[in-house]
This record gives sequence, structure tokens and C-alpha cells, in this order.
Amino acid sequence: MTHRRQIAVATNRSYCVAVDDVVVLCPLQILESNATPVNLDNRDALIRAASTSLSSKVVSQYSALLSPMAVDCVLKITDPDRPQFIDLNDIKLFAKLGGTLEDTKTIDGMVFDQKASRSASGPARVQNAKIALIQFCISPPKTDLESNVIISDYQQMDRILKEERNYILQMVKKIKAAGVNVLLIQKSILRDATTDLSLHYLAKAKIMVVKDIERSDIEFISKTLGCLPISHIDHIRPEKLGAAELVEELEVGKERVVQVTGIENMGRTATVLLRASNKLMLEEAERSMHDALCVVRCLVQKGFLIPGGAAPEVEVTHQLTAWSKTLEGMEQYCVKGFAEALDIIPYTLAENAGLNPMEIMSELRTLHAQGKDQHGINVKKGSISNMWEENVVQPLLVSTSAITLACECVRMILKIDDIVIAR
Repeated sequence: MTHRRQIAVATNRSYCVAVDDVVVLCPLQILESNATPVNLDNRDALIRAASTSLSSKVVSQYSALLSPMAVDCVLKITDPDRPQFIDLNDIKLFAKLGGTLEDTKTIDGMVFDQKASRSASGPARVQNAKIALIQFCISPPKTDLESNVIISDYQQMDRILKEERNYILQMVKKIKAAGVNVLLIQKSILRDATTDLSLHYLAKAKIMVVKDIERSDIEFISKTLGCLPISHIDHIRPEKLGAAELVEELEVGKERVVQVTGIENMGRTATVLLRASNKLMLEEAERSMHDALCVVRCLVQKGFLIPGGAAPEVEVTHQLTAWSKTLEGMEQYCVKGFAEALDIIPYTLAENAGLNPMEIMSELRTLHAQGKDQHGINVKKGSISNMWEENVVQPLLVSTSAITLACECVRMILKIDDIVIAR
């Protein structure tokens, strides 16, 4: 019986470049030898890779529309000095029901799901906007503990109402004095972010109000608008404000949204407005767009393309199987098992395409033995084709990451001696 540590070491030998100063054949090296470098200026190559990721999706017929959007969005948020640090949270996928997928577009600015407050006929369109993002409430203060105020006559009531009006009015005056004409208010869970009275004063001051901004959106908004969140009324300063040419309320489908365009000092962010005629298609479009963004990000982080259609996995299997014949004992057994494990990828792909997996696998092995390492499964044609000629490509990082993580997981599990159950 083979000890699991021996299997772990042999698996490590199959996966690593060198063990104990002995050079071995590595799946990652095989993949890299079949990879083609991609220049980020080559937009067509990036679009082809994004299109491949969309080809199996429900929205595949719209890949010509979505793929260029994915490429443009990722390139827009990429810092040329640090291309490996790409945060897809800097790309906002804004899904709205109505229209068709052909109405999907990128926004040169940003969009808020909330509509502008129209209380007291507040403005719904502001040019040359000065935007403040506040995290405090424009409403009368409350005590930390629940308390009851006992009023014995109408004079006391008038005094309380007068104090409330004066308190809110002073806040609005400070906001107006800072030059603010668009106010974004974070949602509050402790008390009302605004009152009818505060909205009335803000409308009279010609300040557009967008309230109930989610806390999770604060970072994206700050980065996009180039503004800073303001936590207290006394901290409002002109240098903390964002600036834009136009902020307006628009009708999208049956709902109204607020769109900001012409942003000065806009950060490295992007916004995509997704449209679809039903909820199912809209959710699928959002998932598919995210997949395409991930593919482009992989290419930016490691600019190499490899053929798709399971061609890389078949080639790795072929070369590892040949190399295992030069080994002896447990290492030969484990390297061969490692190679055979990769067969599940082309086998599953052929099975899902409605093809005969055994025939496809046999034909693929024959072609790769003849040196045709770019041949893989063409799902659309139901046959084996040259993947480069069919423009079926994928990022190198996808395959290398899958193999790396799988090997590390297996080795970690194999080195577990026992499980201690504890509560």
C-alpha cells in the first residue's frame, strides 16, 4: 500500500519545476510553451478572448456588443504602472429591466439607482454640479436613549418647532455656503436621513438631493467623482466636493435614475448600464458580463493566450504521459495518474457538446502525438479543429491557476494525518 506522503511528493514532482535540484517536466511550462504573448494595445486579441467566454452563454448572440465593452472597461480601470492590481469592484454593472440587450451601453460617468427627491419641487437637473457626499443626517438630533418630552402648553411646542427649524436651516445654509448644488446622502439605519422640512429648505436653496445611498457604494462613488465622504456638517469644504458638467434624472424603462456625466478628475472606474426585456435575461447578462471582465483581467495581469477547446489539457496529458515512461516506481505511477486526471476536461467538454467522448479523445490523442498541439474540440461544428484558426482562445492564467490550485489542494489534503473533531 502506498503511503499518502509518497503520493504527495510524487504529485509535487509532477507539478513543480524542480524538486531536490532535479529538473522535471512541469504542466505550467508546457502551457507556457504553447502560449502566444498578447500586447494590450492589440484590442482585437482581447475581444476574441472575451468573445470565447461568452460563446457558451445564453447571451452569446450579443457577444459582438458585450466583448468590446468588457475590454474597454478593464483597460479603463487599469493602472499602467501596476497592471497586476485590478479590482473589478471599480466596474459597476448597473442592471435595469426594460428594452433589449442591444440597449446596453457604457456610461461616461456614473448612474445612481435612486431617483432625485422631488419634495417641494426640488431640482431634477443641475449643470456645473458641485457634488457633496455626506454621511450625516439633515434632521433634528435625537438622544442615544429613548426619552419622552412632556409638553404642557402650546408655547413650549412652538419653541421646540422653532429650534428644529433653526437647526435644519443652519445646516442647509452651511451646505449652500460651501457651493454645493447636488447632495448625496448615505442611508441611515438609526434615524431618518432627511425630513420634509429639510427637503423643503434644500429645494428652496436649489440643491438637488439623492438620498438612501448604500454604504457599500460609498467607496466607488468617492473614487469616481473624486470627492471625499463628509461625516459632519462642520467638515464641508469646497476641496472635498466632486464636480461634473451635468447631473440629471432620467427615465430608464419604467423607473427613474440619476446620471452624472462630464465628471472632472474622474477616477479609474467604469459603469455599464445593462438592459434586458425580462429578469432572467438581465441576470444572465450580468453574470456573463462579469465572466468576460474576469477573462480580460487575466489577460492584462498575464498577457498570454492559449488555444481553447481543451487543446492545452490534451497536450499536457500527452507530454506528461511520455515523460512518465522515463521514470520508475511510485513517481511513474503518480505522474501518469496526474496526466490521466486532466483527461476529464476534454472528455466532459465532448460529452456536453453531444459528441462521442471516446472517439473524440482517441482522435485528439492521435493529433497531438503528431505534433498538432493546437487542435481541440469545436463545439459549434461538432468536430476537432485548429483552435487558433477558429479564434477559440483563452487566457494562460486561467489554466495555470486551475492546475496550481488543484495541486496545492490535493497535496494539502494528502498530508492530513487525522481530523480532530472539536466544538
